Amino acid sequence: MKKALVVKKQEDFNRIIQNGKCLKNRNFVIYFESNDLGYDKFGISVGKKIGKAVVRNKYKRKVRSIIDEYKKVYQNSRNYIIILRKNCLEISHEEIKTSFFNLMKKEKGAKDEK
Repeated sequence: MKKALVVKKQEDFNRIIQNGKCLKNRNFVIYFESNDLGYDKFGISVGKKIGKAVVRNKYKRKVRSIIDEYKKVYQNSRNYIIILRKNCLEISHEEIKTSFFNLMKKEKGAKDEK
């Protein structure tokens, strides 16, 4: 994932979480809002309950690879904040991938906010 496609600032994270729409399942919480950039931006958050830094970074890399694999499916000019839940530790990479993809398909059908 290119650096231009990443949400990094804490203010942006907070704004998207407070003002954006939300979709949830057992493995992920995804907040999203539209942007005027013409491309999607992603922020990934893995809490300390998931594990130590090595484990958290491993799961961030997994989510980034899934995003890169499916990026053509959900090009719709939005900012996304993806929060991993602890349940991701108990399932395989393929199950994480299908869970994420199913949640993004729901988002594709969701109405644009406000």
